[in-house]
Amino acid sequence: MPEPEPPQENFEAGLKQLEAIVKEMESGDLPLEKSIELFEKGIRLSERCRKQLEEAETKVEILLKKGDKVQPEPFEPRSA
Repeated sequence: MPEPEPPQENFEAGLKQLEAIVKEMESGDLPLEKSIELFEKGIRLSERCRKQLEEAETKVEILLKKGDKVQPEPFEPRSA
């Protein structure tokens, strides 16, 4: 059974974990079960990073739409 994911991390930490997983998998020295476990974890991390990136892009778009005045505006992330 895959281990539970840690609480929400920042984008950079998630990306660093994802890079470590890719490096470990590329070594080719893993049993099949461990490879599948790492692949599943990588997919979850990738999805979380993608969502964080989309949220950041939305914030930037909101700020740019303000024109002369740069005012942060709360937004609701799109539900999946």
